[in-house]
Amino acid sequence: MKQLYTRWGRELDPQNVLPEYPRPLLKRGSYINLNGYWDYAFTKDFKKPEQYDGQILVPFSPEAVLSGVSRQLKPDEYLWYRRTFTLEKWNGLKTRRRLILHFGAVDQVCAVYVNGRKAARHTGGYLPFTADITALVRNGGNELIVAVKDLSDTSYHARGKQRLERGGMFYTAQSGIWQTVWMEIVPENYITDIEAEPDFEKRTVRIRVSAAVSCENETTESRIYGNRTADRQTGQPVTIQIRHPGLYMDRDNRAEVPDINLTGDQQMCSISGITGDWIEIPVPDIRPWTCETPYLYFFTATMGEDRAESYFAMRKFSIEKDEKGIPRICLNGKVQFQNGVLDQGYWPDGLYTAPSDDAMIFDITEMKKSGFNMVRKHIKIEPQRWYWHCDRLGLAVWQDMVNGGEAYRYWFVTYLATVMSWRGITIKDNHPWLLARRDKAGRAEFVCEMKETIRLLKGHPSICTWVIFNEGWGQFRTEELTRTAREEDPARFIDAASGWFDQGCGDLQSVHNYFFKLKVHPEKERAAVLSEIGGHTYRESGHSACEELYGYGACKDKEALEKAYRELMGKVQALIPQGLCASVYTQWTDIEEEINGVYTWDREVKKIL
Repeated sequence: MKQLYTRWGRELDPQNVLPEYPRPLLKRGSYINLNGYWDYAFTKDFKKPEQYDGQILVPFSPEAVLSGVSRQLKPDEYLWYRRTFTLEKWNGLKTRRRLILHFGAVDQVCAVYVNGRKAARHTGGYLPFTADITALVRNGGNELIVAVKDLSDTSYHARGKQRLERGGMFYTAQSGIWQTVWMEIVPENYITDIEAEPDFEKRTVRIRVSAAVSCENETTESRIYGNRTADRQTGQPVTIQIRHPGLYMDRDNRAEVPDINLTGDQQMCSISGITGDWIEIPVPDIRPWTCETPYLYFFTATMGEDRAESYFAMRKFSIEKDEKGIPRICLNGKVQFQNGVLDQGYWPDGLYTAPSDDAMIFDITEMKKSGFNMVRKHIKIEPQRWYWHCDRLGLAVWQDMVNGGEAYRYWFVTYLATVMSWRGITIKDNHPWLLARRDKAGRAEFVCEMKETIRLLKGHPSICTWVIFNEGWGQFRTEELTRTAREEDPARFIDAASGWFDQGCGDLQSVHNYFFKLKVHPEKERAAVLSEIGGHTYRESGHSACEELYGYGACKDKEALEKAYRELMGKVQALIPQGLCASVYTQWTDIEEEINGVYTWDREVKKIL
């Protein structure tokens, strides 16, 4: 495979890799970025290496060329990371300060050690985790080690589009640390979470601040593993100060989260409450969030010595019937046709990791310039800064859950299912062998990670839809999981089964159609959507990574591709009066041998103008 680079990868400064604060929904002034060069080693057993193989540029996976390694971690191997960091004049326990270590994502299973003592263990390659390492660090030099195991597509763990043997619609597997690693110093009692639930119709917002509060009998061992007393029992005083709403789409799209210091003319209101309780705050004269004017309300939460910044938006996605009784997707009570594009979030030089914040901004702004007001983030969870940019730039997001399960039976879930879907034939999802969900532990893990995904991301106003299953990959108990997702977040749409194997639940009648005449059959309650269409292929000379070609309908040149796209979108437009509410074009960029993108994989050539 030919190695491609993006402009951001070519310009990458190894001493300043993804330096931006990684968690916009809970931002503090304290921030220590640990991205950069770490030592690395591959081993055949779980034993700390005596010497390391070289240096790896974190947070790029070893498979990515930007890591400097370009080597696949195999299922029978371990990957070890090591780096040191220095703390000056540190005595956290006596000064009543805590040091929290954060990992954005490590694929798939890892153990973390600080100065030779275990700090954390985590399973799940797409979700963040933290460790309170206050009792493990010392004044001066400290050693941080991370050991990683990645079974990739040989296990039931979440894996998305990764496959050890890439090909077609599946891509190079990646492993290890692939999102920012960072630390922050916090007070002994500190804010751990901020939730904001706007009610557009009532013109109010409910905010709940959670905290970690020390208890008198807390032991050194409990500090090591981060066991804390829940704030909902302690009820610490907290103050919320909300700014007047604003737009954060400056000329170069580089808007940052505002500074946490509020001045009098910025403040809209201030209200007090206690941690663990919902605080309801009226929002008079609201400025709604739309894709054209994505107004955001920033606020500061203060609890004792700790202060953190967050934000929310006043908006409401709903399904309402039009004058003909057809269910329609609405934003703030107005019908919105969601013209979407499928985005896998792969980069030729960084794989799962965008080379820079500017690279993520480029994709989102170009999607909007191309006429898309929605993006379907396909079976991958992005760093939270990606969602922040969607929030502030006004791009609605359908967020897929990351698929897992045993090896898929493509003769059934792809080929036969395509024909069955066209003929309106569906089956129940109680066939664990056919749908690759025989392992009880794998099913339990998926449910847990689905809940965690929703809790992690539901504060982002751009997200309007949760997609639970894609094309039957690891599908099971769809109706039950739809109810579970609804309990976690009743304010968003649920696409329970995107593509086929519809169980009649959720908010969307969701169909994939690449090969047949587009059609729509509106239901009484669920909105009709074409959640994947298109996939037309064209190879741009000099900007393709593979000799192989994969897609749905080859075009000989750009003119033919653009004609096919215009004709397809014309058919989509013709279906809107008949009840179509959204469409998702496949896809945003080429990826390896799948060359059906609006852009080439290196983001250098826009193939569809």
